[in-house]
Amino acid sequence: MFKLLIRNTLLLGALTGLSAAVMAHGPGSGGHAHDFPPEQTDWGINAGEEDVDREVVIRMDDDMRFYPDHLTVSEGETLRLVIHNDGQLLHELVLGNQAELDEHAELMEQFPDMEHDAPYMAHVDPGESASIIWTFNRGGRVDFACLLPGHYQAGMVGYIDVEPTTADHHKHH
Repeated sequence: MFKLLIRNTLLLGALTGLSAAVMAHGPGSGGHAHDFPPEQTDWGINAGEEDVDREVVIRMDDDMRFYPDHLTVSEGETLRLVIHNDGQLLHELVLGNQAELDEHAELMEQFPDMEHDAPYMAHVDPGESASIIWTFNRGGRVDFACLLPGHYQAGMVGYIDVEPTTADHHKHH
């Protein structure tokens, strides 16, 4: 009985600590690539300040739109995406491929209060800004969207064309 009590107490303590860590990265926290170790995805890899080639500002608002909603980059280029929320609602920008975004959006519909954070997303409170530093080291199309319930379904999407370059000219990460 005593061992069971100790085990349950330790389990409760571990879950409480985990919950606090998850809450610290919930909605409203900015997505900053430097907070994460490098994570290669099918649509690129997060990078640091020292890697930035150029800065691009993306604005979003309660019309459920991104401005601009289409960008073109060169394969290997590292952007600092500065995301401004001009609306009155919480919004986010999540990079990914269409399949990943569809899956994530479905989860957000099922679990609207789901806490989530990754180097390829930024949650932005009304009137605030956040940034993502990202190296587009895979040619092709990278999609982005606000996956908060109803926003994606209302058309809050965009995409980035990553133009392939020769192997001699792109960065290797």
